[in-house]
Amino acid sequence: MPAQRQCEFRFYEELNDFLAPLLRRRSFVHAFDGTPAVKDRIESFGVPHTEVDLILIDGEPAPFSRRLRGGERVAVYPVFECFDVSGLAALRPHPLREPRFVLDVHLGRLASYLRLLGFDCLYRNDYGDDELIAISHREHRTVLTRDTGLLKRAEVTHGAFVHATEPRRQLREVLARFQLESLVAPFTRCARCNAPVARVPIGTVDDAPPGIDRDTVEFSRCTGCAQLYWRGSHPSRLQRRFAEVGIDVDLGAAA
Repeated sequence: MPAQRQCEFRFYEELNDFLAPLLRRRSFVHAFDGTPAVKDRIESFGVPHTEVDLILIDGEPAPFSRRLRGGERVAVYPVFECFDVSGLAALRPHPLREPRFVLDVHLGRLASYLRLLGFDCLYRNDYGDDELIAISHREHRTVLTRDTGLLKRAEVTHGAFVHATEPRRQLREVLARFQLESLVAPFTRCARCNAPVARVPIGTVDDAPPGIDRDTVEFSRCTGCAQLYWRGSHPSRLQRRFAEVGIDVDLGAAA
């Protein structure tokens, strides 16, 4: 039997969260058989390919398909938010022109928060993996998930692992990763069904709740499910809750 080959790996920043504790934030030797693609070895450590933005092998950019033959030093970097590395290595597909998402079954509250800020998010609590991938391809949406197994599937071209477990912190993470702050348009989309919300002329609402003056209050209605919205104390409370986790969005002028 041929002797196993070895190479040295080092993962950076948040990619360490996917690794076994003994492998985090350090270089380590990895033994393997044959000449596997570096993508296969990276995912064998638990790191989905959608989370990787740059691979350097012996200091030179390398594609996922690069074969390992032994003796290499492999450095693996996450998605960079502060500068563009596309000139170094074309590992990731081109970003989608518009930020549109489809979320897995674990991210229902995150979907609601993103919709409240005006982002197009499909969510259903019974989406299976195959359906998520099909929607992502058909509608050009980025998959958001806490399932690393889903992101390791070769069919997933645009996807992101959501590290946080608390929904507001998940929102902060997604806003930062996809640089969405400048695109926030609060209360322009229905938090229940994702359809756009349209203003309703004052005095024309017949189904206003008791105690709400339809002749003075500005209403909006979902163009999909017909849910009625109006300005109240909700935006200021929500803005305070977001601020508690470092999300700075102005909801006061909206709604």
